[in-house]
Amino acid sequence: MDLNLGGKTAVVTGASKGIGLAVSRALVDAGAHVIGGARTESQEFKELVEAGQATYVAVDLSDPAGPGELIAAARERGRIDILINNVGSAKPRPYGFLSITDDDWYSMLTLGLMSAVRTARAAVPAMLEHGGAIVMVGSVNAFLPDPLVLDYSVTKAALTSFAKGLSKELGPNGIRVNSVSPGPVETDLWLGDGGMAQTMAKVTGGSPEEIAASAVGDTPLGRFSTPQQVADLVVFLASDRAANITGADMTIDGGMISTLR
Repeated sequence: MDLNLGGKTAVVTGASKGIGLAVSRALVDAGAHVIGGARTESQEFKELVEAGQATYVAVDLSDPAGPGELIAAARERGRIDILINNVGSAKPRPYGFLSITDDDWYSMLTLGLMSAVRTARAAVPAMLEHGGAIVMVGSVNAFLPDPLVLDYSVTKAALTSFAKGLSKELGPNGIRVNSVSPGPVETDLWLGDGGMAQTMAKVTGGSPEEIAASAVGDTPLGRFSTPQQVADLVVFLASDRAANITGADMTIDGGMISTLR
């Protein structure tokens, strides 16, 4: 299916690994040029740069100035057609609400919400000239708040609300805004060193494999999503194939959310 993304420019935050890397690759495969922002450049993203399909911008998106720097670099190429706000982090809180400090809250909200606010604020003036698409990468935890990742859940709820509200303002200007809410995904956030599975295994005495299996064990499909599967949904929403979709939140969670919402 042709997504009509040939020649378009897409900005992706947190582009060097995980879902962000998969989105970058999918956009490139569809013909777009990716401007990827991240603190460090992975070898995988570097390969896209060396092929002339992407541009890497070394930037700390938790710094208030970082999002503007990324968009300024993108504008050097001309127009901005697509913005994918993907960057974020999750840290397990096995010792509960009282263990989450103010600094923890500020750090989570700054990277997971304010980076998206600031990046959109910088990109929208350019996008108003010709329209475009913005996709926020959220989480099912926006609707299934979990004490184990309480500050993360609150941040993702705010990000999803931000997407919905922004869609109403920007729609008349030809800018579509949607969000995607994945369940557990096969990334380092869940399965890597220091990820959710390892952290909880240390606390509970179980194995990382058991913890990971339990995370999806009660879902209808019983499996993690892959970064590529999430990326396919994100890129579809960013494409002209989704030209009449805005203000929507799409879950990709193997059926984890079992009620209508």
